[in-house]
Amino acid sequence: MEHFVRITMEKTEDAKSLDESIFSEYDVFEGTHDTTVYHIPLARNLSESEADEYANRLANYLFSEGFDDFDIDISSDDLEPTNEITYDDVDDFHRDFGILGFVEEDDAMWEAEYQGRKVKLNKPMAGDVKKFKVYVKNPKGNVVKVNFGQKGVKIKKSNPDRRRSFRARHNCDNPGPKHKARYWSCRKW
Repeated sequence: MEHFVRITMEKTEDAKSLDESIFSEYDVFEGTHDTTVYHIPLARNLSESEADEYANRLANYLFSEGFDDFDIDISSDDLEPTNEITYDDVDDFHRDFGILGFVEEDDAMWEAEYQGRKVKLNKPMAGDVKKFKVYVKNPKGNVVKVNFGQKGVKIKKSNPDRRRSFRARHNCDNPGPKHKARYWSCRKW
C-alpha cells in the first residue's frame, strides 16, 4: 500500500506551492467542489502518535506559509481501502456506469425515433455537421437533433482561464433549455 499525506484546501486564484526543500516530491490535483489537493508520498506507514505529531507540524508549517483553511489526511494500514474514482467529464462517467436518472413521465423513454430510426435521448455523441450532436425532446414533444461544438478545434477545458472565459462568454450560469446548443456546450465545459 502506498502511504501518503493529503492536504485539501479551497481553490484560490493564486495557487501556492510547497517548499521543495522540505517536500521534495508532491503532486497537486484539482479536487471536487473547487478544492486543491496536495498529495505527498510517505516512505512508510506512520503509527497513530507519529501521524498526530506529523499533522501538527505540517499544520504549523502551513499556517506559517500563509495557508489558512485546510484538511490533512494521513494514510493508515488500519483503515479499509476505498475504491474512489473521480470523473472530470460526464461522458467518462456515462461510459463506465451508463446513464443514471429517472423518467419523469410514465410514457417517457430513454430511446426515441428520429427520422425513422431509433436514437438515444440526452446522450451527446460525435457529430456529423458539428463536433457533437445530441437527440432531445423539445417542449412540443418532438425529437430534435441539436448540433454543437466547433469541428477541428482541440478543447482545452483543463485550462482554468479558458474555461472561465468560455463559461462567461456563453452565460453558462443560465444555459437555457435542453433543446438549444448553448445548454450542451456549457455542459461539456
